[in-house]
Amino acid sequence: MDQHAANILTVDGLNVYYGSFQAVQNVSFSVRQGEIFGLLGPNGAGKTSTLSALEGLLKPQSGTIIVDGNNAAEKPLHAKASLGVQLQSTSFQPELYVMEVLQLYGGIYGLNLTKENVLAILRDINLEDQAFKKFGQLSGGQQQRVSLVIATIHNPRLVLLDEPTTGLDPQSRRQLWERIEAIREKGHAVLLTTHSMEEAESVCDRIAIIDHGRVIAIDTPDALIDKHKNDPEVIAVSRRGKITLEDVFIALTGKAVRG
Repeated sequence: MDQHAANILTVDGLNVYYGSFQAVQNVSFSVRQGEIFGLLGPNGAGKTSTLSALEGLLKPQSGTIIVDGNNAAEKPLHAKASLGVQLQSTSFQPELYVMEVLQLYGGIYGLNLTKENVLAILRDINLEDQAFKKFGQLSGGQQQRVSLVIATIHNPRLVLLDEPTTGLDPQSRRQLWERIEAIREKGHAVLLTTHSMEEAESVCDRIAIIDHGRVIAIDTPDALIDKHKNDPEVIAVSRRGKITLEDVFIALTGKAVRG
């Protein structure tokens, strides 16, 4: 049996440089079928560089990326076809109607979406009445819903989400997580970044904490809390009585504010 068969994503020994600066140092992790996996770290820790390498936006100096059984270096088109990507800030054409945005990006993935197809998709996310509104006129939460639909419109096996709930109100955040749970229930996988430790603790099956380009911890949120709950550094930063993932994160990565 292929050792990667149960993994939608395998990253092994990833190294990324910008000139002489090494942004990602020997990073390895895997994301399993039906798993929500969190990649957490302070600003400048290497999260974005890691995601950029996974998306094929930059070429790592060394290391292996396997997406749904496809080596990204050997079969980049196959690997990208198995990926869906939702960036933190959407860059869809604000002057286009929502209907046109979905048809345009569906076409990029080789899908010929009729008006009826698009209305059915929008109905599923409660935005059917916004089909002929310009994308730039949608609220932040509505734009995020459309963005997630576009990221998953080709039914990818792995979805990369970069801080997907930033700026959303509680209702929009809850609805977005329901959509993400639906992706997981298909047996697909989700890799996300977030600065909300509370969110990561409640929704991620496993997390990796990255700092200074290196992965310094990988486990379930509960296991990480249990492992470090008696560390003096964790107890020192805890303010709530009960040890949280945020306490562990700050103890492992430091209190200093990153730029």
